[in-house]
Amino acid sequence: MTKKYQAPIVKKAFIILDAISKSSQGLRISEISNRLDISKSTVHGITAALEDQGAIIRDSISKRYTIGITLMELGKAAYERIDFKNIAKPIMEELMEQCQESVFLGVRNGDSATIIDIVESRKDLKISSPIGTSLPLVAGAIGKTFLSLMEPKDLKKYLDSNPLVKFTPNTIMDKNQYTKELEKVRDNGFATDDEEYILGVRAAAAPIKRCGAYTPAIWVVGFKASMSDKKIQIIIEQTKTAADRISKKLSILL
Repeated sequence: MTKKYQAPIVKKAFIILDAISKSSQGLRISEISNRLDISKSTVHGITAALEDQGAIIRDSISKRYTIGITLMELGKAAYERIDFKNIAKPIMEELMEQCQESVFLGVRNGDSATIIDIVESRKDLKISSPIGTSLPLVAGAIGKTFLSLMEPKDLKKYLDSNPLVKFTPNTIMDKNQYTKELEKVRDNGFATDDEEYILGVRAAAAPIKRCGAYTPAIWVVGFKASMSDKKIQIIIEQTKTAADRISKKLSILL
């Protein structure tokens, strides 16, 4: 077996970038050090190098680091290279018009699901989220969708090392029950979320054909008040149909 080359300093740099990107106010060196359990001297050296490359910037008054323009440009370039966004967009727009709820497109990104596009509902009261937002894999319909695609042995290993999180009183916390839920998702080709991630919010999701290194999915999210039991069943079918249409277009082009 070939031993993988390890580059600890690079790994730490990405961990630091991840922590900074998830902090709305930015982070000081001491905060990064305490939060990540990395020595101040190491954090200082890495942040200095990242700042020099424009990946992060430091406020001269607060001394807090935030994400820099260079990293934003790299991220934007990466997202723009995902061609299936352009393929999915018109179908997402049609789906939004059909169900009148916000439609999201995302990909699995390690231990999270990352939103790469959204078509917002035209309603005044709607669900929205910035492109680039990451959601935990154990959260909601989109998490169920991605986890259902895993091999059973890999799924067991994942759930053993990533405990379920109680987001709301409706969150499934029993691992066996959650595993059975994922089996249903795999068999039926769709996942739902009935106030399991956010109270008062429902969702329906369906997987899309794998595109290169990406595993995409599409999902509809709305307030429970406007997504009755009858309407959610219709939205499930509409979402599955939209996902199938995107998958077929990808099959032709790829």
